[in-house]
Amino acid sequence: MKKQLYFVPLILLMAVAVSVQPAFAVSKEMIQLQTQVQALQDQMTQMQQSFNERMGVMKNLMDQNTDSMNKVTAAITSLQGSLEKLQGDGGARTDQLSGQIQSLNDSLDELKARLAKLGKQLDDIQAAQQNQSASQAAQQGQQQALAQAPPPDVLYNNALRDYNAGKNDLASQEFSDYLKFYPSTDLAGNAYFYLAEVNYKQGNFQGAVKNYDQVLQNFPTGNKAAASALKKGLSLIELGQNEDGIAMLKHVVQRYPHSNEAMQAREKLRKLAFPGNGGARQ
Repeated sequence: MKKQLYFVPLILLMAVAVSVQPAFAVSKEMIQLQTQVQALQDQMTQMQQSFNERMGVMKNLMDQNTDSMNKVTAAITSLQGSLEKLQGDGGARTDQLSGQIQSLNDSLDELKARLAKLGKQLDDIQAAQQNQSASQAAQQGQQQALAQAPPPDVLYNNALRDYNAGKNDLASQEFSDYLKFYPSTDLAGNAYFYLAEVNYKQGNFQGAVKNYDQVLQNFPTGNKAAASALKKGLSLIELGQNEDGIAMLKHVVQRYPHSNEAMQAREKLRKLAFPGNGGARQ
């Protein structure tokens, strides 16, 4: 009797420990995601400060060049006025002043070219900063959305429950959310498969083929590969692409010869070969 009394509290303690672990794991993931979001925010702040400093340097250079251009323009105007006054003093002096004016005009053209180059560099820096800010904002938004998303097993189980209950639209949205937040997990292949199954049930055979292909291309060794190959073949036949559909059904028979899917593929091939009762082979 005493042993039984000690045994009951021990079971209760074990049950509490098991129930606490998932909550702790979820909390740990949330802390990690929040840390990543804060790191991204710090990085964006540092980049903005660096950009502002570079913009200040570029603005000073442009202001200096503008001042130089104004001074050269004023000097040219002054020389032109002097030239007009001295035209009567002789051709030699006029030629000397003309040479000086030409030299100043060349300097002015050089300053204009430098100013245009600096302006282009400034535009390039601004464009790069905007692109980088947009990219950082998108990354930050994705991290924040992931932090707010339900845990993967909860989201998947909810979607599967609604699918089995016949709530196809809701299940499609939940499976799509799962693939948005957790595209690389083992259950991602199953999510694509069930999305394809909803498409198939609704008569959207083009969408079904697309999602079955996602399973076959990205999860070829998953537990939904054989079923996806079979249903892709059936979808292609529904679309009128009999040649491709028959080829896919034959692939199922060859690749999974002892599976239930292979049996269904053989039956479909038999019906296609002998339509009706005693029909001619196609």
